[in-house]
Amino acid sequence: MNESRHINIPIFVPHMGCPHACIFCDQKRISGTLTKQSPELAKDILIKSFSTIEDGSEVEIAFFGGSFTAIPEDEMIAYLELTKPYIGSGKASGIRLSTRPDAITPHILDILEMYKVSTIELGVQSLDEEVLRESQRGHGIEDVHRACQLIKQRRISLGIQTMLGLPKDNFQKSLATAKAVIGLKPQMVRIYPAIVLKHTALEDYYLKGKYTPLSVDEAVEWCAEILPLYTESGIRILRVGLQGSDTLEDAIVAGPYHPAFGELVESRIICNQIIKKLDKSVSVDSNKGSKDGKKITIISNPKLISKIIGQKRANIKAIKKRYNLDEIVIKQNPEQEGFLIK
Repeated sequence: MNESRHINIPIFVPHMGCPHACIFCDQKRISGTLTKQSPELAKDILIKSFSTIEDGSEVEIAFFGGSFTAIPEDEMIAYLELTKPYIGSGKASGIRLSTRPDAITPHILDILEMYKVSTIELGVQSLDEEVLRESQRGHGIEDVHRACQLIKQRRISLGIQTMLGLPKDNFQKSLATAKAVIGLKPQMVRIYPAIVLKHTALEDYYLKGKYTPLSVDEAVEWCAEILPLYTESGIRILRVGLQGSDTLEDAIVAGPYHPAFGELVESRIICNQIIKKLDKSVSVDSNKGSKDGKKITIISNPKLISKIIGQKRANIKAIKKRYNLDEIVIKQNPEQEGFLIK
């Protein structure tokens, strides 16, 4: 029997509800949606989307791209009303939305629960006060804690979105943010490296030399250190890196954007795991050269082969150089869970 597919029907509400523009933000280009949203357009999106979805699929209607709970209440309810026929008939299992921590109140949550909202994703970005101030977020850490506490008192799942490499950020601050997020016990997280987009305040900072974005390699390394902390804590990682689109890519000025950023991070995590195992088992001299031979064999589940090798064989090259190896043999074993080094 086939497992049901999980499908999100995204309705992007770029900048709607945002009290001001954060230093890094251009939601229209991040979401790939340049047109202004309205309940009428959203209704058309739902009709067209549900006409193509097979019965038995698990569907959530998702309001993304702005601070949904900060838009005028009557307008927010107009959008939520559109979902009632699909929720009531069982065609949709719930509603997912994104918003700001300072746009969560008991009254708002009463409304969201009434309309069967199943998940709220908070745009937290950082849990460092200096980073929040420099990013012109307009809220502080206490707002985040309060919002999380209010949401967790309801029958609503909590998601948290963070951003790495913002002004005044560094790896230690991002690591501390990740640990603090784990302490808030969300069910899920999204992690985005900060990208410099056209027509944002961050672009002005960058062009004036006041801000240096992370390189792709730096962002990959930061994420490769942080993601395992979430995984070990049982927190689901929904996405790493921005979803690519022509609109987004045309707007990028600088920063660690890569269309397969998540794959690069997963590959780096595996490379780090291999290095940790080899550091324990291989005698390494001061020049990082192995005294125990010139060849290792990695036996892996086929699903991991490309990630073990790395893009353009980056992992193989790095491991061979670190341990002065002549050869790394990779063998596939469908019954192998993960990988084994011999």
